Amino acid sequence: MKIYGYCRVSTPKQSIQRQIDNITAVYNDVEIIAETYTGTTSDRPQWAKLKRKIMKATEPVTIVFDSVSRMSRNADEGFKEYQKLFNKGVSLVFLKEPHINTETYKQAMNRQLDVNADTGDTATDKMINAIIGAVQEYQLALAERQIKLAFEQSEKEVADLRTRTSEGMKASGAGEKIRKAKTGRTFETQKSVKAKEVIRKYSKSFGGALPDSECRILAGVSRNTFYRYKNELKKKTI
Repeated sequence: MKIYGYCRVSTPKQSIQRQIDNITAVYNDVEIIAETYTGTTSDRPQWAKLKRKIMKATEPVTIVFDSVSRMSRNADEGFKEYQKLFNKGVSLVFLKEPHINTETYKQAMNRQLDVNADTGDTATDKMINAIIGAVQEYQLALAERQIKLAFEQSEKEVADLRTRTSEGMKASGAGEKIRKAKTGRTFETQKSVKAKEVIRKYSKSFGGALPDSECRILAGVSRNTFYRYKNELKKKTI
């Protein structure tokens, strides 16, 4: 069996190592797939690549997530992905939400097939099997609902975080600072100042020893931010 551990962070401030540590603590023989700075967009190249690999796999595959939010933060999209991978035979494991692991869902589906009354009386068998069928359908529907609820909760947490961030920025005046920066009035955060110092000191463009790819990682910023800072520094040196 091939085991993959999928880890994802949405911003440069987040550390992906915690997810990796949580997964490797449970699964020793695991291949970690790391995705960084994807936000809530559907543009996740590593995830897309992993799914293509899985669809061609000839051996059993397990994908381990630290939490359901690492698979998807959109409830509808997440449940569709879950069902697609389940139907392919992929085992999904969520360390923080074990109640929605595919093994639990599989057990609910199997219970629909395991029981069949045969008392010898047609009318009695028909009634008992109808009751058993209704209970089994309820169990399956309950399992599906639990999966959907997990993804819905993840989606709600993202929405709540956005609201809290917006309210926090408004309370601190950060929104006004950003507005001033966009209109040409300089506003430097402590992080941006530190990142620019790293770029100025270590980038080959300014006499340092590191290529852009390594310098960007050292500065701890996204690709677009890195080159924007470089351009700003170049203008200051002209």
